[in-house]
Amino acid sequence: MKVPQHVAIILDGNGRWAKSKGMPRNYGHAQGSKNVETICREAWNMGIKYLTVYAFSTENWKRTQEEVSTLMGLFQSYLDDYGKRADSENIKVKIIGSKAGLSEKMKDSIEKCMERTKNNTGITFNIALNYGGRDEIINAVKNISQKVKENEIKIEDIDEKMISDNLYTSEQPDPDLLIRTSGEIRLSNFLPWQLVYTEFL
Repeated sequence: MKVPQHVAIILDGNGRWAKSKGMPRNYGHAQGSKNVETICREAWNMGIKYLTVYAFSTENWKRTQEEVSTLMGLFQSYLDDYGKRADSENIKVKIIGSKAGLSEKMKDSIEKCMERTKNNTGITFNIALNYGGRDEIINAVKNISQKVKENEIKIEDIDEKMISDNLYTSEQPDPDLLIRTSGEIRLSNFLPWQLVYTEFL
């Protein structure tokens, strides 16, 4: 069996799943976060080297304040707790996305989790938190433009590799497989540059 190097997952449908069972949406989010750890572990056992999950998009801020607060609290405790387990399981955790709008406590948890696991050699687990694909590309363009402005590179030097090298997933292969757990078939602003040749499931 051919095993993909990099799998991306859009984590959605948790709230609807919980509602179908007569439970509140936040119950679905909590159960979903537990399931991600199992997925990460099994992915590594299968030989997958990179796993990227879409946890919270820049558009998710439009949800109710109660749901956003609950999600942020869940992410906060998850990062504080999971960093320790990920380290013991040799998992490298990377948080990709914008830190704008995140609390100082959340930023601190992100830094500690990434620092703790940065030298691990197992699966690289990317968590897309406060992530927007267009924002990512805009930031890459700004970084490259700054280098042109400072005469570090020439415009004609700009190619696909340079853009890829300025994305959050630099030095990682593009995903071979994208899974959307709700069953919907659209990207929803997730890794638009990286998913151009990716198979959907």
